[in-house]
Order: sequence, then structure tokens, then C-alpha cells
Amino acid sequence: RWQQILSADEQKRAARFHFAKDRQHFASARAILRMILSGYLGIDPTEIEFRYSQKEKPCLAARHAESDIQFNLSHSGGIALYALARRMELGVDVEWVGREIEVESIARRFFSESEQQQLMNLVQSERVGAFYRCWTRKEAYIKATGDGLSLPLSQFDVSLQPGAKDCLIATRPDSRESNQWLLREAPAGAGYVAAICGRGRAWKLTSWDEP
Repeated sequence: RWQQILSADEQKRAARFHFAKDRQHFASARAILRMILSGYLGIDPTEIEFRYSQKEKPCLAARHAESDIQFNLSHSGGIALYALARRMELGVDVEWVGREIEVESIARRFFSESEQQQLMNLVQSERVGAFYRCWTRKEAYIKATGDGLSLPLSQFDVSLQPGAKDCLIATRPDSRESNQWLLREAPAGAGYVAAICGRGRAWKLTSWDEP
């Protein structure tokens, strides 16, 4: 059912995944995105066209430009998380926290010195949750900027505090860049951690459980 909604290119991308579960997750996530966007655009989901930046960030094709709709999505474990706005660049990330990970070694490799210090200041039992908060917030920011992993993760600092609504602490080399974005935690349900980042600081997050 999901496959029938996808474009030929999306079907090829889904087919590249080795495991059936991953193919199904990709196909369903993209099909649902098309269904959501079709409600805003007033067209059939199969008629929606996408284009991609040099860093592979998807957006609506030029024929849909007058809608001013921006979007981003992320999926992990058994859920997908979607963010939509008008006239605002944004990025979102969600992670399932049930995986066993080497918190300290990954943090030393990817986190900034400030973030590593925040992590090490916590008791052991709090570090896994803080690690995922840090990771999702960093992913949401680089996805919002459109730079992807070409932007070194150690080049900016985020807060690891739970429930934070202003998580982007510092950016380098341009310290003024942090004032151009609002990065905050997003609700994602039990067992998941998520974050959303949008350009500007006046926007408000509206979600299924936060009016």
C-alpha cells in the first residue's frame, strides 16, 4: 500500500536497504509524509514532487514553491517524527534510547569539549539519557542548517538539560549564528528522545500533546 504512493525514485531508494524492516520503515515514512503534505497542498499524494540539496536534504519541488511549506522528518525504532512550517528552515531528529552504546567513547569522538564536560558531570545513571538529548539536538541543528555532517559536530555546543527550550548554547567560528536559531526538545513518547530546530526565535511548537 505504501509503495503505491511513492515515486519511482523513492521505490528504488527503499529497495537499497538490505533488511525488509528497514525497507518498510523508509517506505511508510515517506508515504505518510506525502499524505501529510497532500493535505496542505490540496493534491493527490502521488503528485507531490521533491528536490534535494547538495547535502541530500529534501524539500518541495519548484512547482509547489508558492505554498512556502518547509518540512523535515526523522525515524528511529518504530516511529517517525515530522516537522512542518511555512517560510522557516527547520530540522528534526528522533532516537530510540533502547540501544546499548558506548556513551563516553562516542562523546569523545563527536561532542564538543563543553558537551563532554556536561556529560561527565552527571552521575552514571543519567548519562545515557543526556547522551541522546545531546545527539538529537545536534542532529536537528545540522539538518536545519542543511549542512549535514559536513558541519563538524564539535563546532557548536548544545545543552544536555532535559526539557530545555533553548538548547543552542554557542556556535563557532561565528558566535552570532546561535542567535539565528531556536533549538529545543520535542515530545516523542516513552522510550524516545527528539529535538527540533528552526530558523528565527519567535516560532512556537505545536504538537499532538503540547498545544
